[in-house]
Amino acid sequence: MTRKPEVKGRPELRGRAARLAHLLPTGRAQAARTPFVLLVVLLLGGGLIGLLVLNSALSEGAFRLDDLQRETKELTDEEQALQSDIDAYSAPDALQRRARELGMVPGGDPAFLGPDGKVKGVPSAASAARAPLVLAPEALATATAPPPSPQSAPRSPHATTPGR
Repeated sequence: MTRKPEVKGRPELRGRAARLAHLLPTGRAQAARTPFVLLVVLLLGGGLIGLLVLNSALSEGAFRLDDLQRETKELTDEEQALQSDIDAYSAPDALQRRARELGMVPGGDPAFLGPDGKVKGVPSAASAARAPLVLAPEALATATAPPPSPQSAPRSPHATTPGR
C-alpha cells in the first residue's frame, strides 16, 4: 500500500474514514464574496423599495377612505334632513292645513254600496263650516287653524269633486 503524505494539521486516515476524506475538499474553499454581498445588498434594497411602495399605497388608501367617510357622513346628514322634511309634510295637521289652503273641506257622511247594489247609509254633501270629525293626536295640539274663508267654499252644496 502506498502512503500518501500527511496533510498539515491532519492525521493520516485509514479505512472508511480515508475514503470519505477523498470526497471532502482538502483545501479551504474560498467563496467569492463580491457576488454574495451584491446579492444581499440587492435583496435588502429591493425589500426597502417594496416597503416604500406598499406604505405609499396604504397611505393613499387611507386618504381615500377618509374622503369616502366624510362624503358618507354628509350624505347621511342630507338624507336625515330630507326625511324630516317628508315627515313634516306628511303629518296630519300639515296635510289638513295644505288641504284647506287648496280649498278642500272635510267630506260628509259616506254612503256604502252593498254587494247586492243597495245603498247603505245616507250620503251628505261636504260643507265648509264643519270641523273634521277625527283628528290625529298630533293635530289636536295644533288644531287652531281658522275656518276657511267663504271664497274657498264651493258655491253649490252639490258641487262635484274633480275626478268623480
